[in-house]
Amino acid sequence: MKIDIDLKEKSYSVFIDELAKISLPGKVAIITNPKVSGLWLSYLLERLECEQKFIITIPDGEEYKNLSSVEQILEQLFSSKLDRKSTLIALGGGVISDITGFCASIYERGINFINIPTTLLAQVDASVGGKTGVNNRFGKNLIGSFYQPRAVYCESKFLSTLPAREFGAGVAEAVKMAVTFDKELFEYFCEHDLKSDSEVAHIIAKCVEIKAGVVARDERENGVRAVLNYGHTFAHVIENLTNYSVYLHGEAVAIGMVMANDLAVRLGKLSANEAEKIRAVLAKFGLPLSYKIQSVDKFYEMFYLDKKSASGKIKFIMPKGIGDFFVSDDIDENLVKSTLRAFQ
Repeated sequence: MKIDIDLKEKSYSVFIDELAKISLPGKVAIITNPKVSGLWLSYLLERLECEQKFIITIPDGEEYKNLSSVEQILEQLFSSKLDRKSTLIALGGGVISDITGFCASIYERGINFINIPTTLLAQVDASVGGKTGVNNRFGKNLIGSFYQPRAVYCESKFLSTLPAREFGAGVAEAVKMAVTFDKELFEYFCEHDLKSDSEVAHIIAKCVEIKAGVVARDERENGVRAVLNYGHTFAHVIENLTNYSVYLHGEAVAIGMVMANDLAVRLGKLSANEAEKIRAVLAKFGLPLSYKIQSVDKFYEMFYLDKKSASGKIKFIMPKGIGDFFVSDDIDENLVKSTLRAFQ
């Protein structure tokens, strides 16, 4: 299956289960981590034709998505004498996708890169749309760029080695899209356990189609694309407070959605019954649903580090029923803190 991302001169395609052969001019550097390399690097190398191949491995984990890893990658790219006709390939999950894209965007002012996501989270979300970046002590993805890949290859085969926890993290990102954009897809999650390859392939295709439509309308997140951050405003604070070492990104997003739903219920945008349905779907896939907030005031202040916040206002994305969304940067501080106190 092929799904096109329409961005005029920056358009590209997402291929689902079509990785037969990739032929590229010049040199190619594959960015990966030790776990993925051991599982899938040989599979890719067998299908890759190019002038010369280089393998760059960085440690596995969100805590390594930082400028130190960027520096390590860039040093190896310069040492290997890659040029503007070279290509980077991201072989891994969301961390690898984000950091490879960022390195591609700044190396010699920009070279091509291809995403080959190996986790469900990356296949349904992180690998598509051109959001690249790294974390620092102030927050998540605060250093980055919008830089589109030349192609994305999603192979359901890669998910056969994915731990259950990683699979659940990917489901959270897919549920995020269903709740805000596609009620029918949300009902699919309610009715299916995603045990078969065909069910998983259906979810991947639907999420890529949703994201393709959103990115085509709003590439640089000036409007509707911000809705894809449902749950993330809360999640990014949780990840920062736990030093990116307790929760997988999708797990933090699941908790963030539960928090956003609580706020939406208080605002009368979501019924308690709908919030419970969303909670039940997340629970079905083993996702964490709670986080103990130590300081409401500190948690609230950290919202201001969110990239969507501007002019001293915090932007919240919430569901308006299931299948629609509501965005506001004018929610009373006391109401938001009421939600936060519910998680103390």
